[in-house]
Amino acid sequence: MAMASCKAFSTLGSSLALGPLRSQSAGFAAPSKPVALPGFRNSVGGDLQVELRKRLECSCPAVRPCAHQGASPTSSVVHDVRDADSESAQLERVQNFKELFDRSLALRPRERVERVVPVPDYDSDGTGEQRWPEKEEGVAEGPACGRPEVDLGQPSDWLWQEIRAEARRDSDAEPALASFLYSTILAHGSLERALAFHLANKLSSSTLLGTQLFTIIADSFSADPDLWDAVKADICAVKDRDAACTSYSHCLLYFKGFLACQAYRVSHRLWNQGRIYMALTIQSRVSETFHVDFHPAARIGKGVLFDHATGVVVGETAQIGNNVSILHHVTLGGSGTLAKVRHPIVHDGVLIGAGATLLGPIVIGEGAKIGACSVVLTDVPPHTTAVGNPARLMGGKTNPTQLKEVPSESMDHTSFIENWSDYII
Repeated sequence: MAMASCKAFSTLGSSLALGPLRSQSAGFAAPSKPVALPGFRNSVGGDLQVELRKRLECSCPAVRPCAHQGASPTSSVVHDVRDADSESAQLERVQNFKELFDRSLALRPRERVERVVPVPDYDSDGTGEQRWPEKEEGVAEGPACGRPEVDLGQPSDWLWQEIRAEARRDSDAEPALASFLYSTILAHGSLERALAFHLANKLSSSTLLGTQLFTIIADSFSADPDLWDAVKADICAVKDRDAACTSYSHCLLYFKGFLACQAYRVSHRLWNQGRIYMALTIQSRVSETFHVDFHPAARIGKGVLFDHATGVVVGETAQIGNNVSILHHVTLGGSGTLAKVRHPIVHDGVLIGAGATLLGPIVIGEGAKIGACSVVLTDVPPHTTAVGNPARLMGGKTNPTQLKEVPSESMDHTSFIENWSDYII
């Protein structure tokens, strides 16, 4: 009912702004025509109708209530007997009505709950600039369009400062993305909360609420410094090693290998805390959303790049060291069901090419390289290259070729080919 009265008042105000009063279905009429006032008895109480009638008679004596044919018992009819009514008198009458209407709403027994959404204040200070209200930290609502003027401030984390600057730059270049960038990055006070918000939105479902996931993920990031150090090392690894990654914000928003790995880190922490079912739930949602399967019990180091990541499988007892690069469709699979450790152990600095399959409790030495589509069933010595199905060491088993660079950093997948003529058709 209150909404009907608000609508009537809005109609009245718009008609006054355009000049003399015109006939409206729910409002005042032109001076020469009688109209029925809205049914205030039904909307905001009978006392308002009586007081409004008195107020109108006091502010404009020429206006008097009277009966009118067709009017309902709960409404009044107002005749203005003057032939001409000045616009200032009309405005004064409307202002009196607005004051009375606002006071009546304030006295209503039910409280009105208003939801505040950031809205630009166009040129409120006369400077010609669009100003935005300050936003509470953690609230991820933004305008549908337009670039919000968010102050970067002086964050202590250089990475977070860089990501925010990139988001503002991208919203300038592509205004259609301004709302998305604001909600996902600029509306948050820290990288932890921004990443938690983004992951929660990605992994939520109709039965697994994003608000619940946000709390779980954000708490994990803030409570475990080692976990958060690994997150920052991962995003830097993606930016440094993947030539397709143009910025840190690009990785944060769009690289599903990075996002899947960070969701794994949360599930791994939950697993170690004994929250097995929540850890497995996150694993399942990661698999459904990103098509990546990381078991929560697996161990993954820092600065790891999962490039493209589609189809990557990391089993329960698998271990991955620091600064490892793994491409899509790689399987670190188990062999057997009885052994406690049944998955591969990958040491630091290893590069595993696309489509490679590593099976069983084998050890891949530090700085080794596994060629694309290789099937590795035995240990690979450090700083060597294994290719083929089944995989064999380049240079021979007794004296394999030693790699001078760190393959996970160089991302060179073809340097082991000695004679390119073998591959010319």
